[in-house]
Amino acid sequence: MFEWLTDGAVDLWWVFPLSVLSFFGTIALLPIIVTRMPPDYFMKERRNPFARTQRHWLVHWLLVLTKNVLGVVILTAGLAMLVLPGQGMLTILIGLTLLDFPGKYYLERRIVLQPAILHSVNWIRLRANHPPLQLPAARGEAQASADHLSP
Repeated sequence: MFEWLTDGAVDLWWVFPLSVLSFFGTIALLPIIVTRMPPDYFMKERRNPFARTQRHWLVHWLLVLTKNVLGVVILTAGLAMLVLPGQGMLTILIGLTLLDFPGKYYLERRIVLQPAILHSVNWIRLRANHPPLQLPAARGEAQASADHLSP
């Protein structure tokens, strides 16, 4: 096994720079994505799929593919941050918002309703002079947490 590790080190020279790049890239993208999220993102019972407007079909599918690849990269970085330094759950939430899969909206809502996540998201939004996320009234505790951060 030791031989495999030493031989594999030559083949895996790119792992460390990629890890550092994904760590700092996630730190840079996280506030941008959180602040671009509309405040009423979680108010709807269902989320509409990524809309195809008057774009050419090829442009639409390239945008969908790019959005999903970026979502997978951020989600993977978030999973790694569960055991490495970083905002793991918050990064996972952001990665999920970019992905398209059945049940995604339900999973996002479950994650954002965790008080620590909601507090972090609203803190980032407040620092950027954006209103806190609005949540359905049935979620009393989470709404109280969101109201606590509003100016």
